[in-house]
Amino acid sequence: MIPRLQPLLKWCVAHRVGYRVVETADLDKLAASQHHEGAVADMQREPVPALVDWLPSLKRGPALLLWLDGVGNPHNFGAILRSAAHFGVAAILLPEHSPLALSGAAARVAEGGAEAVPLVRLPKAALADELLHEAGFVLAATLVEGGDDLFATRLPSRLVYVMGAEGEGMDRGLAQACDLRLSIPGTGAVESLNVASATAVLVASWRARAQG
Repeated sequence: MIPRLQPLLKWCVAHRVGYRVVETADLDKLAASQHHEGAVADMQREPVPALVDWLPSLKRGPALLLWLDGVGNPHNFGAILRSAAHFGVAAILLPEHSPLALSGAAARVAEGGAEAVPLVRLPKAALADELLHEAGFVLAATLVEGGDDLFATRLPSRLVYVMGAEGEGMDRGLAQACDLRLSIPGTGAVESLNVASATAVLVASWRARAQG
């Protein structure tokens, strides 16, 4: 692996970052995975800013945010990050007590998306709702059924999609508090889309119409 990793090793030397060459078994232990492709880095995690501190840094104009209400599967999280990066989502909003965090599994599935989309920590739902509305956002609950047709609804230029948990869906009270309630129409051949697949459809639809 050393010849292949020469650019990385030279970068480490140039930036005074220490490194060690070890056996593959040691890398497997350090990464807790065999999906490391020959290199493991020990990184300091970026602190997740609070919504009230992050919002002032957001530029005016069209912006899309994703509020993940109960999403817990790291593979779904990674797929959501990848779609969010591809379609230009401004941030992922995590509820106050959400255990969801960027893990190795999520980062691998995101394939670069994790570095492109910031994570932001929400306060209690009522305060988050107030702060987002003050910043000009409209909140849209995403429902398996019973919401307005996504493809027939005019989407605002500053929008927050609130995504429910994988199994239980959205908190009913939170859904009622949202300005819009949207559903993705389909054939009915399956009950619903996976939350990551649904997110991709939702963010693509916003980008195509709200910015078009």
